[in-house]
Amino acid sequence: MFRRFNCSGLVNRTSNKPVPLKNISVNVEVKGFVADVVSTLVYKNEEENPIEAVFVFPMHDDCAVYKFEATVDGKTVVAEIQEKQQARDTYDDAISSGQEAFLLEQDESSSDVFTCTVGNLPPKQEATVGLAFVMELPLEADGAVRFVLPGVLNPRYTPQGFDQGQVTQQVPRVPMSEVPYKLEMDASIKYPHEITKVESNSTITPLQYLNSDKTSAKVSLDQGHQFNKDVELLIYYSDVHKPSICLESGLETAEAGTLMGDAALMLNFYPSIPESTSQSNMWEFIFVVDRSGSMACPMNNKSRATTRISSAKETLLFLLKSLPLGCYFNIYGFGSHYESFFSESREYTQDSMQEALEKVEKMEANFGGTEILQPLQDIYKKACVPGRLRQVFIFTDGEVGNTKQVILLVKKHSTNHRCFSFGIGEGASTALVKGIAKAASGTAEFITGSERMQPKVLQSLKRALQSSVKDISVSWQLPSGVEASLLSKAPVVMFQNQRSIIYAQLKGKLDEKAEGHASVEYIFEDQKCKESLQFRLEPERSSRLTVHHLAGKRMISELEEGEHENSDEVKKRITALSLQTGIISSHTAFVAINKELNQPIKGPLMRRDVPLGGYMMPKCRSIPVCLAAAPVKVVEKKEKCMKMNTAPAPAALLCYAEMPPMYNRKLFGGSESVSKKEESSPTVKLVSLQNADGSWKLDKEFAAIMKLSEKELSSKIPKQEIDSSVWATVLAIVWLHAFGAELKDEWELLVGKALTWVKGHAGSNLRECSKAASDLLKTPFKPEIFGL
Repeated sequence: MFRRFNCSGLVNRTSNKPVPLKNISVNVEVKGFVADVVSTLVYKNEEENPIEAVFVFPMHDDCAVYKFEATVDGKTVVAEIQEKQQARDTYDDAISSGQEAFLLEQDESSSDVFTCTVGNLPPKQEATVGLAFVMELPLEADGAVRFVLPGVLNPRYTPQGFDQGQVTQQVPRVPMSEVPYKLEMDASIKYPHEITKVESNSTITPLQYLNSDKTSAKVSLDQGHQFNKDVELLIYYSDVHKPSICLESGLETAEAGTLMGDAALMLNFYPSIPESTSQSNMWEFIFVVDRSGSMACPMNNKSRATTRISSAKETLLFLLKSLPLGCYFNIYGFGSHYESFFSESREYTQDSMQEALEKVEKMEANFGGTEILQPLQDIYKKACVPGRLRQVFIFTDGEVGNTKQVILLVKKHSTNHRCFSFGIGEGASTALVKGIAKAASGTAEFITGSERMQPKVLQSLKRALQSSVKDISVSWQLPSGVEASLLSKAPVVMFQNQRSIIYAQLKGKLDEKAEGHASVEYIFEDQKCKESLQFRLEPERSSRLTVHHLAGKRMISELEEGEHENSDEVKKRITALSLQTGIISSHTAFVAINKELNQPIKGPLMRRDVPLGGYMMPKCRSIPVCLAAAPVKVVEKKEKCMKMNTAPAPAALLCYAEMPPMYNRKLFGGSESVSKKEESSPTVKLVSLQNADGSWKLDKEFAAIMKLSEKELSSKIPKQEIDSSVWATVLAIVWLHAFGAELKDEWELLVGKALTWVKGHAGSNLRECSKAASDLLKTPFKPEIFGL
């Protein structure tokens, strides 16, 4: 537990000593769709005895950490990668002999959590720790390339009976506003075409172009940035959907024929998938919603922000209104226990939709902890609806401790379903959210900051309803004596506007004047398609070996995510690949020993855990969330504690204080309901009135949204033979385009369903009806909305 005393900086409550991490600086090099990042952490021991500083921090699960070093008194010690237990023994032996030592490990239960340990830091001494990693950058629906530097690490809930503890539960927490270290970040960006703009959720300097054609630029965080939230950059390029190939030469000192000795290739692939004009109803949709206590947190730290559970409920409303008639669906809620709306999937009708909406309205974040395994087991033990493809949508803030077990279960059943996953809020586990989507050929999305959940979810539903690219294969045309060997698997399925990266190793001697061809073949709507790309066999020479490291990481990840990842043979392969490429894995670690000290460090070694920010409710009067590894003493009578981990001691205790009345008081597992219901927007109110077939009924509630009485609205029907539901549906479509345009990504599917219905019922009156609706709503007549 941490608190402030009458001295500068943050101090450890049990020892009244300052926290040793002082500053973090980050340099980011973005090249197209890849980021190469160097992070520097500055520690200083301000105590009278040597300390062991422990910093647990989040990283994206697909980051390839390839370098770790420490600088003390101007001398840099480069870490060596070793088998994990060997690295721990090396570290312990060094500490025992009075040497200064540094250790970097990836958490065994989740690939997106790392621990950096600085041991035997002498009194008053400063040490700088540097780590370098590369990562692929995801593409957003609007074409933005997204880079995120995680700053929030939520405690991961460990289910009862799960024998692995979670290191995140032992991390001390402080309010977001009291995170004691600052962040400096500079980013340079390069792309073959124009860089149009860069946006961020944090305050950044104006985009500065470094050349006349705007293909090179840089931005920085404003000085004094407090690292209390994820830092996000959205980078926009002028031609983002163009396929490309990057060829990189290997290490001259490495053996030819090995991954690091040969040239490595990265192929960015975008299939040209047209948008389907028709929708099928041959689906079974299952929506799995996190109802654990943490879902009562707000979506962001802005004043009166909507809660995660409220956003999820509104998203379910849009989903249920957008489903095609005749499909099947069910909804699960999960926490420490789970429940489903129906005992088995129901056909989507007006009655089943209405029943589901009534249940959604009653949903609260009152299911305790986060146990996602059991509801998934229940789903998979039930047979799919005959003739229907099962599609599972999972919504969670991603705070679980048995990530690998969940991913393996999803992968085991991947032949009969697709999985679309959504990480809600900062700190959601990228390992979990990306892992389950990848395991079942779906897509993963993250909703952070002030982003709305609804457009990303509805975009995924749109993908799920569209035809997809299948049976993807890659072939090569290369000069004699040169062979391409795939290092990563081709994707099983791809959707519209989705990118895929494929890695290959080129074996043999390359003639830099020669050319090669890469062809990607796939099947779309029973048609065979082929796309080719020509490239020069002139590899780029890079000291950072970005492509090699990314390829190595992909190979390691595929082994770690396999069904036999715990077998001795697979562990040996992972370890060997990790040692060869210099990339950290679940079975290896970086260790560095400073052997140039004049004399051994003496004195009692004190452990100091570096705190992370806990979620701070807006305008809370005291610390709402904190975490301790040992039993917590009650500081104030207002505090309430509940045990979150059923694993053996040290037990993780989650504490929180009084919150504003707009939020659940029992934040992590309580049953009190929100005392003030959040007001719905007119757009949401209108959507909530739509029928399952896509139509609207002209009644009092509908008329109120149009700001007329039901009688007045009925009197405006242009012809007597026009049905009132046709008139109401046309009005709703025109109203949404005129007054709800900012939420078009959210209502586009349900309006598509409405258009199909109204065209089948309005007949020759559609033009006159839509013109009258536009006149009544005082908005320009746009016949193209109705395909006229």
